[in-house]
Amino acid sequence: MNPQSLLIGSAGHPVEIAPRMANRHGLIAGATGTGKTVTLQVLAQGFSDLGVPVFVPDIKGDFSGIAAAGTASERLTERARRVGIEDLPLYGAPTVFWDVFGEQGHPFRLTISDFGPILLSRLLNLNDIQTGLMQIAFRVADDNGWLLLDLKDLRAMLTWLSENRREISSTYGNVAPASIGAVQRALLNLESQNGDRFFGEPAVTLQDFLQTAPDGKGVVNILHAEKLYRGGPLVYSTLLLWLLSSLFEQLPEVGDPEKPKFVLFFDEAHLMFRDTPRSLVDRIEQVVRLIRSKGVGVYFVTQNPLDLPETVLGQLGNRVQHALRAFTPRDQKAVRVAAQTFRQNPELDTETVITELAVGEALVSVLDERGQPTPVERTLIRPPASRIGPLTEEERQEIIAASVLAGVYDEEVDRESAYEILRAQAEAAMTEEKTLDVRPQGSRSGKTPSKAARRSDSVFMATAKSTMRSIGTQLGRELARGLLGSLGGKKRR
Repeated sequence: MNPQSLLIGSAGHPVEIAPRMANRHGLIAGATGTGKTVTLQVLAQGFSDLGVPVFVPDIKGDFSGIAAAGTASERLTERARRVGIEDLPLYGAPTVFWDVFGEQGHPFRLTISDFGPILLSRLLNLNDIQTGLMQIAFRVADDNGWLLLDLKDLRAMLTWLSENRREISSTYGNVAPASIGAVQRALLNLESQNGDRFFGEPAVTLQDFLQTAPDGKGVVNILHAEKLYRGGPLVYSTLLLWLLSSLFEQLPEVGDPEKPKFVLFFDEAHLMFRDTPRSLVDRIEQVVRLIRSKGVGVYFVTQNPLDLPETVLGQLGNRVQHALRAFTPRDQKAVRVAAQTFRQNPELDTETVITELAVGEALVSVLDERGQPTPVERTLIRPPASRIGPLTEEERQEIIAASVLAGVYDEEVDRESAYEILRAQAEAAMTEEKTLDVRPQGSRSGKTPSKAARRSDSVFMATAKSTMRSIGTQLGRELARGLLGSLGGKKRR
C-alpha cells in the first residue's frame, strides 16, 4: 500500500487511485443499499488526508459522521484485515457544514449576480424567450451599475423593464410583457419554496471551500441538502452547477498537478442533466473536460450509469461500480453499458459479476501512472477511518460553533442595490411630477419634457455611461464572462 495514494480497497492486492490521476474525474454507481455512501466517505476522507479540500452534498443526512472517529467494531476490524490494514486508524476529517437554511450548517447564500442569467433561468424553469429576457435584465443592470443581490432586486428590475420596455427594446432586444409576467410568477413560486433564503448577502466565496486544516488535511465541506432536495431537486442541482462553473471561471490553470487542488462530488448526478437544454448539457460536458487543467476532480455519484450523457461518462477515468439489478429491460441495458465501459479483465465476466456483488463490494478500474485504465477488478471496499452514520445534533452544533467561519454568515446584510436605487428614482420622479403640477402656469419657462422623453433620456444616458459605471461598481461587474459566460454569473474581484 502506497501512503501517497488513495486506497479504495483490495482485489488480492491494494486498489488505489494515484493522486496525479485523481483530477481525471470519477464515477461511483450502484443500486440503493449497495454501499455507495461508504465508498464516497472513503474517497472524501482519502482526499482530505492528501491535503485536498472536497465538497460533498449530503442528501440523506447520513454523511456527517465523517467528522468523527469511527468505532472499532469486530465487523470493521475484520474487513480492514481483509483489505490489508492490520491496525485500522480511527479519526475524523476536518469538516465545515453548510446549509441554505442556516439550520444544520453555516448559511449558504449567493447573490443573484453570482448566479447569472442562464443558471437562474434553469432554476426558474424558463423557456428560451424568457431566458432571453433574463439576459437583458442582467445586461441593463450591468450597464447602469445596479447590483442584483436578492429576489427583490430582480423583481424591481423586471418592473423597471416593464415600465421602460419600449426604450429598452430598441437598444437591447424585445421585452415582451407576457415574458415579464411569466418570470415574475416563477419568482413568486421560487419564493414560496424559501428561495429568498438562498439569495442575499453576505454571500459565500470560492475560497471558503478551498481551506486546509492546521495539520495540512483538506477540509471536507458538507452541504446539508436533505431539506433543500425535498423542497426542489432543481434548486439543489443548479447550486452544484454554480459551484462547478465558479471553479472553472475563477481558478487558475495549473497544468498537470501532483494532486488535485479541489474535488467536487455530485450526489444524485442525474439531476444535473434532467430537463436541461441540450446547449447547456454541451457546456457542462465542455467544462468537465477542461476543468481538470484547473486541478479540479469531479466525481459523479448515481444509481445508474445511463443517467449520465455518454460524452460525460467517457471522461470518468476512475470508476467504482457497485451492484446493479437486472429486473427490467432498462436495468439489463444499464448492466451491459456499465460492463462495456470498463477495460475488460479476461479472468472476469464483468456483466455477470455486476449483478452478483455483495454490499461493500464493487468493480473498480482506475487510471495508472501513465493515464491508462487498469483492467476491471472485483474489489472489497475498505472501511473508513471515520464514523459510518450521522453525528448527533450536539456534535454537529459543536463543530459549527468551533469553525473558523462561525458568525461570518449568520447575520444577513441588505445594502443598497437595484431595489433601493429604483425605488429612490421612482420616488424622486413622483416628487418632480407633484412639483410641476402645483407650480403656476405662468412660472413655467418653455416646454416641460414629457414623462416618456425624460425616461428615454435617462435610459440612453445610462447606456452611454455604461463602461464607466461597470468599472466603478463594488462587485466589478464584468460584461465579458469567460468561456462559461452564459452558464455562470460574474467573477468577483
